[in-house]
Amino acid sequence: MSDDMDETLSSTELVSEGKSAYKRGDFSGAARLFQAASQSYEMIGDVVTSAEMRNNTSVAYLQSGDGQAALETVEGTPAIFAAAGDLRRQGMALGNLGAALEAVKRYDEAEEAYHQSADLLGKIGEGEMRSQVLQSLSALQLRTGRQMEALASMQSGLEGLPKPSVKQSILSRFLKIPSKIVGRP
Repeated sequence: MSDDMDETLSSTELVSEGKSAYKRGDFSGAARLFQAASQSYEMIGDVVTSAEMRNNTSVAYLQSGDGQAALETVEGTPAIFAAAGDLRRQGMALGNLGAALEAVKRYDEAEEAYHQSADLLGKIGEGEMRSQVLQSLSALQLRTGRQMEALASMQSGLEGLPKPSVKQSILSRFLKIPSKIVGRP
């Protein structure tokens, strides 16, 4: 039992160091630390926390500019959270998967992951996180030349916010202007 405890403490320390590295902007270092924490949790049989660390690793890889490593790390984690019945982390993992797919220019798959994430987060009442995912989806749609879909995604994201900021409220009102007025070609 003490071996498991030592592993847990070691894992906790790795997570703490990973968070510190991330805050300092050392994204490659953070990715290495989160990956080590993931492996440590995996060794003691905590697959859900291991999957959470894989998601942290993926985000750090994205910040460091390594989309392929981000994708390889996050793949499979939404299913782990689904099996554990953790819908919140499943939704977050789908959003991270979407970001990683977008980083490697697999745009159709990224869009699907973003949609799944937003749907799941909306069902469980996570309006803020849903809004962030829909903003990412909107940015992807803009990048791929689909302005009207991007506007609709952004509007959906703003509508789900429980307490929108002044800026978000103004943007929401602007997006409600008929499309012919906002310059539809």
